[in-house]
Amino acid sequence: MTRTWATDVLPLFLELAAIPSPSGREEAVAERVRAYLRDLGVEAEEDEAGNLLARLPATDGDRGDPVFLCAHLDTVPPSGAIEPVVEDGVVRNGAGTILGADDKAAVAAILEGARLLLAEGRPHAGVELLFTTREETGLEGAFAFDVERLRARVGVVYDYSGAVGEIVVAAPSGRTVEALFTGRPAHAGINPEDGRSAVLAAARAIADLRLGRIDAETTANVGLIEGGSALNVVPATCRVAAEARSRDERKLADLVQEMLDSFAFAAAISECEVETSVEDKYRGYRLAPDDPALLLARAALERAGLEPREVEVGGGADVNVFVQRGLSCVNVANGMAKVHTAEEEIAVADLEAMVGVTLELVDAARGA
Repeated sequence: MTRTWATDVLPLFLELAAIPSPSGREEAVAERVRAYLRDLGVEAEEDEAGNLLARLPATDGDRGDPVFLCAHLDTVPPSGAIEPVVEDGVVRNGAGTILGADDKAAVAAILEGARLLLAEGRPHAGVELLFTTREETGLEGAFAFDVERLRARVGVVYDYSGAVGEIVVAAPSGRTVEALFTGRPAHAGINPEDGRSAVLAAARAIADLRLGRIDAETTANVGLIEGGSALNVVPATCRVAAEARSRDERKLADLVQEMLDSFAFAAAISECEVETSVEDKYRGYRLAPDDPALLLARAALERAGLEPREVEVGGGADVNVFVQRGLSCVNVANGMAKVHTAEEEIAVADLEAMVGVTLELVDAARGA
């Protein structure tokens, strides 16, 4: 049976969610997190990227290993106001845009867990709270964070849109591909035959791409298209930004090369030029069955009365960076659903359950 806890996590989450914090503009929500921790008697350190790190020193004489808990402060850009409402035990945005449960539900659960830890005088082996910035734009805050500042070598990230109890054991590598098509401008009504449309070249390329779900471990997407100057001008430039992800490195390399070939072919038949660039955004991982963070998460979920379920996913998270840098780290689901959409939601019961998971993670880390 799932254990229950009396918590104040809901009002905290509603407050945090109502503060807009698109990537790169997290200052207001970061200040609220700092103030909350200050009220607990805990000071948060901020680095140049805006990441916050707070430490709860181990209780006297306690054994076990310290653990770090991580969530990100930013959201995808909201397209309107954020007015969280609770209906039938579920939190949604009444204003019709994102809610921001990704990942402020995790921020709230970690903060409330820390409050209970201190208020109840629970013993622990040391807890570090890490709140990162610009996760949604390519894990930028995590990449900028100096992991040597962490005393804990085992951590848990709360950033997967799934049922509470799910543990991510494999995640993909991600690459971005950008193409800048250059054609020749001309008047669209007087002499269009003298022009060479960069937009047409881009459209031909995109039409030739394999997009969406390629297979069980591979996806691709074109997310941005920018081009043209006016309705009556044959467009001279067009920029296309795409991404590819896969848990199989060879499949990822092949898919990216396929994109590059499509861009080059479309430019050639459209009598345009194209410049392309490829950037590795993050490296994928697959956790070993005896990975310390995985074992810790399983133990904590079981202690909380939940059934651990291992999943392989198609999205990257800050954990990709931490694993790449040699830490033992795992990503766990926190119940948020329909993220990045106007239908985003999270159940109050899941918010409260993740506070319990937080406390059980701390207990499990000390070997209780």
